[in-house]
Amino acid sequence: MLAATGSSMPSWQPHIEVWLLVAALVGIGWYVARVIQPKAVAAGEQPLSRRQIGWYIFGVLVFWIATDFPMHDVAEERLYLVHMIQHALLTLVLPPVMLLATPTWLARLIIGEGGFRRFLNYWARPAPALLINAALIGLSHAAWTVNTSIDNGWLHYGAHTLLLFSSFLVWLPVCGPVPELIVTPPVKILMVFMMSVIPTIPSAFLTTAEGILYQGYNREPRLWGLSVVHDQQLAGVVMKVIAGFYLWGIIAAIFFRWSMGNKSSRSKYRGKLVSSSDGVPSDDDLAQLTGTNSADR
Repeated sequence: MLAATGSSMPSWQPHIEVWLLVAALVGIGWYVARVIQPKAVAAGEQPLSRRQIGWYIFGVLVFWIATDFPMHDVAEERLYLVHMIQHALLTLVLPPVMLLATPTWLARLIIGEGGFRRFLNYWARPAPALLINAALIGLSHAAWTVNTSIDNGWLHYGAHTLLLFSSFLVWLPVCGPVPELIVTPPVKILMVFMMSVIPTIPSAFLTTAEGILYQGYNREPRLWGLSVVHDQQLAGVVMKVIAGFYLWGIIAAIFFRWSMGNKSSRSKYRGKLVSSSDGVPSDDDLAQLTGTNSADR
């Protein structure tokens, strides 16, 4: 039986760096809506939709919940299970939400015409993006990484940053705001399927191991009475079952939307970033490529 004790929960502590990041995200959203958007609309672009604004607010809340007390502290000091929930929020929920919140004109402004554009043109492709993401997921579950990051805040935040960035690379071809980076629906389904397969290897070790894999979590007091072994087994369940259902739900949504649309549509822009004056697809083309309404872009 699980027994909760008041001393098991980590004591509250301020995370000023998280609050500053959240404040920055709020400020950026306000600046885009109040300063950049009027200029974009005047140039003939679509204004921000209510859906995009809603996605952005939701994304900021997800980021705040995943990085502030109590989730961050419990994940770092008590339970690997909560650590996995935190990773799922930062890699499987936050990136697609923020991409859905971003209009195409803002994405082009952020990408620019220089090195970052060339970087995304190469690395935001299915194979490179999935390989980077798989390698980082594997490294993040190595015993040394987990045990060291518990006591090293810089390593912890650095690992989260790399995982988050690699996740954005993977999600860009699936639901990103730049149409020429979007892949066809079958490839989207394959990419999301691979995202559901990659974590099954570390989750298999977690759910079947009878010993303690991460000694960094072998400490007292135990939150909710969970033993270290039960904690890591539940973490494996989160990775394999809960995250799997979430990703398969996305696969189903892509498939049914594609099956009700035009199966013969193909992205003729994939592989080359173009400027706003060179062959930019129409709103109807964009809706077919991304599987969204043109008004949302």
